[in-house]
Amino acid sequence: MMSSSKFSDEFKRDAVAQITERGYPVREVSKRLGVSPYSLYAWNKKFAQASSGEAEKDTEIRRLKKELARVSEERDILKKGRHWCAIGPSDNGDAYFARDAK
Repeated sequence: MMSSSKFSDEFKRDAVAQITERGYPVREVSKRLGVSPYSLYAWNKKFAQASSGEAEKDTEIRRLKKELARVSEERDILKKGRHWCAIGPSDNGDAYFARDAK
């Protein structure tokens, strides 16, 4: 009778990360960690399915951060633009903006 698992999930994820994220060959990781290549392929399949949802979330977060940066930049440009739109003094000596001109 075989034991259910002698490696923790964290160990398995780290082993898979060496292959998927760092680009090491399965054979090299297998020898270095003393794990069967078949186990590495099985762990990769198991954890790849679990992490696909996380990858989608990460993609969405990156997209939202880019959009936030773009919108913030547009806002800052518009704030600065209000000062540049001043046409000149009004009757009471205050500057007025082009949107106020009639």
